[in-house]
Amino acid sequence: MTRATMSTRFIIMHGTNAHWESGARPTSDLIERVGGLLAAVTSKGALLGAEGLRPSSQGVRLKFAAGATTIVKGPFAPHQELAAGFSIVRGGTLDDPIEFAKREAGALGDVEIDVRPITEPWDIGLADAPSDAQTRRYMVLRKATPATEAGEVPTPAQRAMLARLIEEISQDGQHVVTETMRPSRRGRRYKNSRDGVVFYDGPFLETKELLGGYMTVSAASLDEAGRWAEQYIRAVGADEVDLRELE
Repeated sequence: MTRATMSTRFIIMHGTNAHWESGARPTSDLIERVGGLLAAVTSKGALLGAEGLRPSSQGVRLKFAAGATTIVKGPFAPHQELAAGFSIVRGGTLDDPIEFAKREAGALGDVEIDVRPITEPWDIGLADAPSDAQTRRYMVLRKATPATEAGEVPTPAQRAMLARLIEEISQDGQHVVTETMRPSRRGRRYKNSRDGVVFYDGPFLETKELLGGYMTVSAASLDEAGRWAEQYIRAVGADEVDLRELE
């Protein structure tokens, strides 16, 4: 009798740059490369999700510290952009995901969160926007902290608060997905170099690029997910991508 292969979920992320921050649309060649990759991952039954993000000029950055909240309207410059997790929620305006972020921070404590719209097909000219659309999707991206990088998890009380929040907005159809990343020491960073794509294992001290997009996959191992990461970095034309394990 053979044992069933155990799968783990991974996220592969790339950063944005000034070109995409300007609101540029992808070329037909880029769309073809990314579409080919997604088709290949789908054919293996490994694709779980994939999204791109709109420029930070369309979002906000929220900092929660010592009971105070600071909201900075985009565009914002990258500094410490290592991610710890994210939620995708639906909202009629940017105020809706901002409210979600505030309630999330109320459960988690001091945290920095970026809120940006998800790129829809009509944002880049691939389809017409639905005439009856009243909401759009937003990513609420939680930044890593020393605690999350050390592997500390929310307390039972914090988890209960987050679960209630997600249950509440799920009933209204606002919640799409929530993901939490394991510490970067369990991941890899892939880079384009003169010798081709190379990688090094985590932990990662920092990343200086705002998130541009991601793909989530199911794989039997980090090495298997890494093979998708190597194809991903070529498809999106990024300088580097991070491969992280999801909870």
